[in-house]
Amino acid sequence: MRAQVTWKNGLSFEASADTGFTLPLGADSSVGGANDGFRPLELMAVSLAGCTAMDVISILRKKQQQVTGFEVKVHADQQGEHPHVFTQAVIEYHLRGQALEEAALRRAIELSALKYCPAQAMLSRVFPISLQYFIYDLQGALLLQGEWQPPQ
Repeated sequence: MRAQVTWKNGLSFEASADTGFTLPLGADSSVGGANDGFRPLELMAVSLAGCTAMDVISILRKKQQQVTGFEVKVHADQQGEHPHVFTQAVIEYHLRGQALEEAALRRAIELSALKYCPAQAMLSRVFPISLQYFIYDLQGALLLQGEWQPPQ
């Protein structure tokens, strides 16, 4: 895999990778940027969310779960001083659907965490990641919530 960034001006860049897609990178105006793109560390959190989301929805579809809405949120705490690394994170899986099975969701989260998601496998070696899930009915009412933890 290859990735590159091309400088545009100031602290503005365009990122690309083997797929050919591009996205803007930028910095906050408080550090001289134009506030015109993703911050690089934001993309690490997006990568984590996207990687596990693709795994989980794929597994749930194979398990014939009737998911009508799905969102994965990552909340990452950062160290106060430079280099502002992540110190811990929470991944929240929010699912909406009909007759969703908690056991199917827990297994999908487990497979993503332990087998399929390279972003989670790498980052969990550096800082703790908590995995929480929320299941809603078709109208959006919370039915249940829980946390998946790896075996000790």
